[in-house]
Amino acid sequence: MSLEKSGGFRSRTPKAQQEPAKQKPQARKSPSKKAPARGQGQRQGQSSGKGGGNRKPPAQAREVRALGVDKPREIAFEVLDRVRTGEAYANLVLPRLLSKHNLSGRDAAFATEITYGTLRNVGLLDEVIKAASGRELSDIDPEVLDVLRLGAYQVMFTRVEDHAAVDTSVKMVGGLKKFQATGFANAILRNITRKEPEQWLKELEPAEELARVAFRTAHPRWIAQSFSQVLPADELEAALAADSERPVVHLVARPGEISAEELALITGGDEGKYSPYAVYLEGGDPGDIEPVKDGLAAVQDEGSQLIARALVEIPVEGTDAGRWLDMCAGPGGKAALIGALARMDRATVDAVEVSDHRARLIEKSVRGLPVKVHVGDGRTINLTGGYDRALVDAPCSGLGALRRRPEARWRKQESDIVELNTLQYELLESAVNKVRSGGVIVYSTCSPDLRETRGIVDKALGALEIEELEAAEFMPGMTDTGDEKSVQMWPHRHGTDAMFVAVLRKK
Repeated sequence: MSLEKSGGFRSRTPKAQQEPAKQKPQARKSPSKKAPARGQGQRQGQSSGKGGGNRKPPAQAREVRALGVDKPREIAFEVLDRVRTGEAYANLVLPRLLSKHNLSGRDAAFATEITYGTLRNVGLLDEVIKAASGRELSDIDPEVLDVLRLGAYQVMFTRVEDHAAVDTSVKMVGGLKKFQATGFANAILRNITRKEPEQWLKELEPAEELARVAFRTAHPRWIAQSFSQVLPADELEAALAADSERPVVHLVARPGEISAEELALITGGDEGKYSPYAVYLEGGDPGDIEPVKDGLAAVQDEGSQLIARALVEIPVEGTDAGRWLDMCAGPGGKAALIGALARMDRATVDAVEVSDHRARLIEKSVRGLPVKVHVGDGRTINLTGGYDRALVDAPCSGLGALRRRPEARWRKQESDIVELNTLQYELLESAVNKVRSGGVIVYSTCSPDLRETRGIVDKALGALEIEELEAAEFMPGMTDTGDEKSVQMWPHRHGTDAMFVAVLRKK
């Protein structure tokens, strides 16, 4: 991975991935100084289910107003505070705050780097803070702990000079009116600067290999264990590291409205590698693009596009009467693409969503398309059976999309998966019951965890009157998707989220 420099700080690339460490000077940090790769530690709350699950209403965030503290650091603290207190999503809160305070260019880039970097690396940072303070994290004021995390991240992962990171952090603690904690914060951060980041890594990393890989790549051990059950050992670290890479923006050109070629010409992007509707954008705000404003295109991961397309492309036995079902349709991305294809095929789509709010999002996405939105539980909703095609994009842990939500890996817990498995199977069973003989069912998740993927499909194959087809046949040009009939996508292999898809036909 190459270095990217901006505004005196290092963007995205931890110093551990650079050349070997040099002797640390006293006055200024060497640009080549290494930092440990990111690690694991304390979990920050939890969320589960498709799209991240339900969230509490955001709590009132604390604002830092301290002389000598710049706006990017103030915003970074506010995002961390909202994530911790309100279970907000950083990728939603940060852009709003940047816009509110009119930050752009280097200031916006710096705020983004220290916010997302801190949230991704919270496990390692917590371990370092704990060791440097000699205290349990539960004994540290939560707001002070957020400030310490931001300061420690700057010291260990950026080119910000030590004295600047320490000084601004101490002032931030004072700005929170926690004057009694300023000396404590100063002492901890200065303790952190007294050792090279590599030394912290060597002292704190676990001895066991799987835990060590999780530590280096900023994941809880259980997530690394989950990935290791699906991937070859020599790919595990690359797959986990991909969760900390900034994803390329994927656009979808709505069929019948605009082609991917036209969209690429308008946006200056590149046509997708796999989906005939995909366009890649390296940067910029997709909301400012005219075709997106006009509803001709939207932001959608290429993997999601392939899953929606597969539902339409799989041959059914007998005549396709044009009755299609999207069992878990919120927030509406796949439903919109399926609806656009249905319009071309003179078919109709019933889109089911249990949440009123998400149902309204679907209605907005599918406006003008032959899609009818139904609010209800897909397991019990009263719809006449006999569908030709059904998609079950099941609620899941979201482990396949960790790169899009920097704090998510520390919120989730393994018990989320166990609780979701029953729901996933029952939704699939309901879809099978609603599809006619010879009809097809696509089961997908944004998770590579075997309990949510093959575990559900294999259980259904043993209990229901269905057969499995080769899913790779409906993923044009995509290779290296696993040894089963199903397809497992990966960010480090395919550039998509880590999505799973199985293609089933009712006997």
